[in-house]
Amino acid sequence: MTDTALEVEKLREQEAVGEVDAMHPQDEAGATQAEPKEAQIDYQAKFKEAQDLYLRTHADFENAKKRLEKDKAMALEYAYEKIANDLLPVIDTLHAALKSAQQEGSEAVCQGLELTLQKMHEVLAKHGIECVECDTDFDPHLHNAIMQVQAQGQEEGQIVEVFQKGYKYKERLLRPAMVSIAKN
Repeated sequence: MTDTALEVEKLREQEAVGEVDAMHPQDEAGATQAEPKEAQIDYQAKFKEAQDLYLRTHADFENAKKRLEKDKAMALEYAYEKIANDLLPVIDTLHAALKSAQQEGSEAVCQGLELTLQKMHEVLAKHGIECVECDTDFDPHLHNAIMQVQAQGQEEGQIVEVFQKGYKYKERLLRPAMVSIAKN
């Protein structure tokens, strides 16, 4: 017989004689192996603590997952923003070329530049990129006033001249319009 089988047989003999309490088995030294109530309470507390830690970790994971999904959606929604910022200097150069061609009186060059700018603005508008309106009153959220000038017939705070067009991408401002405003 194996050692375990011998121990089981020994315990059965002791039970038959009445030496071992069936509810509290004894080990070889004769000490009872029953767990005290305090140990059970300690195990229950540890279980609740582990359960609470699991629930908190799961909630943190779900929050991080939602945050990543939101960031991904925002990145996809504003994917054209970087290229739009890179194209703005090109558009500014085309506007400067048009202004120069108008001063020289080159009719054909002016028409070509106007068509190019028109097409460029159509493509940008198709993707949600639009010019900032400068025919309204000064708005510090959309315009950058680089100077104030005396202007006859205009109220204080109205835009007098646009030096550089501003652009917005959907609801975000890519670049404010550089303007001068009237002062009295």
